[in-house]
Amino acid sequence: MMLYRKIKQTDDEISTLGYGAMRLPTKNGRIDKEKAKEIIYYAIDHGVNIIDTAYPYHGGSSESFLGEILKNGYREKVKLCTKMPSWSIKKYEDMEKYLEIQLEKLQTNCIDYYLIHNLTKLRFQKLKKLGLIKFLEDAKANGKINNIGFSFHSNIDSFKEIIDSYNWDVCLIQYNFLDDKHQAGTEGLEYAYTNGVNIFIMEPLKGGLLADKVPDKALKIWNETNIGRSPAEWALRWILNHPEVTSIFSGMNDIEQVKENLKVADEVLPDSLTEDELKLYDQVKEVYKESMKIECTGCGYCMPCPQGVDIPLCFNLYNQKYIFNKSPSFDYLGMLGGVFSGQEAYAGLCNKCKRCVRACPQDLEIPELLGDVSRELEGRGFKYKLKIAKTVIMPVFDLFITISNRLSRRPRTKT
Repeated sequence: MMLYRKIKQTDDEISTLGYGAMRLPTKNGRIDKEKAKEIIYYAIDHGVNIIDTAYPYHGGSSESFLGEILKNGYREKVKLCTKMPSWSIKKYEDMEKYLEIQLEKLQTNCIDYYLIHNLTKLRFQKLKKLGLIKFLEDAKANGKINNIGFSFHSNIDSFKEIIDSYNWDVCLIQYNFLDDKHQAGTEGLEYAYTNGVNIFIMEPLKGGLLADKVPDKALKIWNETNIGRSPAEWALRWILNHPEVTSIFSGMNDIEQVKENLKVADEVLPDSLTEDELKLYDQVKEVYKESMKIECTGCGYCMPCPQGVDIPLCFNLYNQKYIFNKSPSFDYLGMLGGVFSGQEAYAGLCNKCKRCVRACPQDLEIPELLGDVSRELEGRGFKYKLKIAKTVIMPVFDLFITISNRLSRRPRTKT
């Protein structure tokens, strides 16, 4: 049975597992609506009562999709959390404009939790001069929003200053056992809680790094306990062990992920991990620190790249080289060289325009890191190797697809 934790100001009971709509399942580059609807309905039917989205998620279609699928009775079962696109606000009227657009897209009269997206110290100062506080309080008084908050990716000093600057209802921070001293971190978590601010959590699995393929050394540490928990379950338990946390927003894109996460949300109480279990996290953390080169969560805020570079995939394959001590040359050629996709997206295409740097919530120096990826995964003669691969591999691949398609269209013999 789902466990719930209360919002201090309103006594809203929020499920410890929330649904993050930034990583919905996709098909041909768009939200796979049928699959996503099935997964979200399943989560709600099993106790999840909060969904988090934002204006830019899935190219701006996430809010509209949610509005569409929740209108048939599910809207009354969940709290909606979405975010003002703070970087697009140039004047007071923009705040009003975006809120009205979001209300319309979500097909609702009121947004339960309205957050200022990716708030920084400087951005907050600018927005306050434009009348942010008046706008938020007027919107709340008029019943268009119920709770006021912000999402955050900056440093601890900025976080504390923002917390001290207004009587926030909630905040959304990146937090997992690798990020306990990164961004707001544990210090920020405790500071917000002490100041009466409820805390939602994003990136609980660090973009899947703590759940999908994990280093063999880390897997060995988890498995030696003989408890039978998956890496994802260990990661989620660590977060919910903190009494300061209200809910985890997890970006689940298949039913099995929902089932696994529901199991954790149904069981974990604050301060329930033992001292021996907590020591395991420190051991696993060291494994990741030794092997992971780039702390990218795959959020996609840096995309699209004007030069066509698939930045998250470049970093993912680069990390895999060090985490698993295995060269991803074939995958790199196939997926980023355009051998299979027909679209070149490799690191060497970067022209260092730094548009991605301004968008990155992790403050990564992306062009420099792409340079590292290019040197190590492309090397000298990469364009020549790419040309050969396309000349040799693509015709074979096309022939295989053609034969497969023809066979699939052949009538079945009756038996």
